[in-house]
Amino acid sequence: MLENSQQLSNRYNEHGYFVLRNYFDEAQIASLRKVILKFHELWKDDNRRFYREEAFNSSLITGSEYLPDEDRTQLFDFISSKKVMDVVDAVIPQNPAFMNTQLFFNPVNPEQKDFWHRDCQYDYDIEDQMRVIQETQVLHLRVPLFDELGMEIIPGTHKRWDNEEEYNVRQEENGKVSNDPISGGINIPLAAGDLLVFSADMIHRGLYGLDRLAWDILIFDSAADYIDYIDDDCLPSLSMLNKIADPRLFINTMQLKSTACA
Repeated sequence: MLENSQQLSNRYNEHGYFVLRNYFDEAQIASLRKVILKFHELWKDDNRRFYREEAFNSSLITGSEYLPDEDRTQLFDFISSKKVMDVVDAVIPQNPAFMNTQLFFNPVNPEQKDFWHRDCQYDYDIEDQMRVIQETQVLHLRVPLFDELGMEIIPGTHKRWDNEEEYNVRQEENGKVSNDPISGGINIPLAAGDLLVFSADMIHRGLYGLDRLAWDILIFDSAADYIDYIDDDCLPSLSMLNKIADPRLFINTMQLKSTACA
């Protein structure tokens, strides 16, 4: 049974993350793994040079480019399942919306190292990063498909700015590089069936190694301005939507996009 939603909310608000062990059963993960691996193999074939030289993740897994509607519907059903929605509602109780999905894997290039970052650093300058982490944030729900080394995170950094050590490593200043160790880091190994929930804007890094293949579901608060980040193709069609038991995440996103275009 899921622990009290208020407890999950409190843990997230204080630390910026929580992990639920053995949250999904073997059958759920096996079914999900089959679809995700189909996407991954097709994506790799289509992006051979990028995959070989620098890739460590892909996105738009729910899109139509690589998966047929039957497989896409299976992913949408998982995202909108009671187990997932119970967690989403605990952290974002008011109008949560679907943004995207991403798939994280080990880079082929041995020169690539796992690196500390905040997701917001790729869209904002330093001043705006400081502002963004005090506002509405994006939520990652990480579903590991195989046992893996997991994540390393700095608790509480979803709501506070970097200290000197964190800043120098993340920004690669004063002789530091982004894969240097940070003293406040906590390792979170993950197994297939676990669910890791964390803030996209906290300081974190995925740890390369083992058979890493982690599927992330990205959710945001409808009050935030993230509509430009959403690709229509990763959303369900109306016929798919009618078959989803709890389509709130997708409906909220579609309504936001409709309002933005009006």
